[in-house]
Amino acid sequence: MKHFHVLAAMLLACTITFAQTDTTKKEATVDTIKVGNFIIIKKDKTNAQDSAYNTGKNVGKGKTNITINIGGGNNSSSNKKKSNISTNWWIFDIGFANYRDQTTYPLAQSGGYLKQIGNSAKVDANTNNLNAGKSSNFNIWFFMQKLNIAQHNLNLKYGLGFEMYNFRYERSLSYRNDPVPYAFSDTIGFTKNKLFVKYLTVPLMVNFNATPEKKKGFSFSAGVSAGYLINSRNKQISAERGKVKTKGDFDLNPWRLAAIGEIGLGPVRLFGSYSFNALHKDVTQMEQYPYSVGVRFSNW
Repeated sequence: MKHFHVLAAMLLACTITFAQTDTTKKEATVDTIKVGNFIIIKKDKTNAQDSAYNTGKNVGKGKTNITINIGGGNNSSSNKKKSNISTNWWIFDIGFANYRDQTTYPLAQSGGYLKQIGNSAKVDANTNNLNAGKSSNFNIWFFMQKLNIAQHNLNLKYGLGFEMYNFRYERSLSYRNDPVPYAFSDTIGFTKNKLFVKYLTVPLMVNFNATPEKKKGFSFSAGVSAGYLINSRNKQISAERGKVKTKGDFDLNPWRLAAIGEIGLGPVRLFGSYSFNALHKDVTQMEQYPYSVGVRFSNW
């Protein structure tokens, strides 16, 4: 019986000792505050060897440890997954326009589209020469979208907008629609003489982006576009007639199919376009293939 009491006393002493040891340990209290790109981690510690938030200094028992993380560290917002579809609204292009003239003019003259009115000269290659410095291309894209194909390095790029061309003639080439569309060399001189055409266009390109994490890195796009003619007119200004605008389709091709490209170098983006089909319908025997190059104002 005496041995039983001694054993019980020893067990009781051990229990008290362990209980005292456990109660001296405190769970670390952690407070996290995020301000912009700053993450402030505050922890009350009782053990300097606790390495979860230790700054590397022996802070000692009962100290408060504060860590400031600039840039977000492994915070989920810094590693936010990029969207597979991104949209760019209201893109503008400004560039120069011209065309490659492959017309056989005797054939076009015999076909009736190129006429001689009174004592006017025949329409030939010289009559169709453009003022390259004043012939322009201006485009407005309502939107363009990029669809991720592979790791945001390879994308599909497409959109919708207006392509507008001003072909500024050096000579007195005039367009008329009555009774049927035709062109002729006018007998007066013009201070301004241009053919304006406007297309509703859908571009489709494959885009390669070498630096998808940057908006202004290096990128390259190439593809095709399809446009439908929605407006055309011949605007002329002269001392004899003043300002005259003649509207009509002038037997222009209603569709425009083109090869297109774009290069992004930092903040600068360049574009180019070349028509597969001629500016005029086949019936006119005119073979002029418009092209343009210029600057694109776009976010990507």
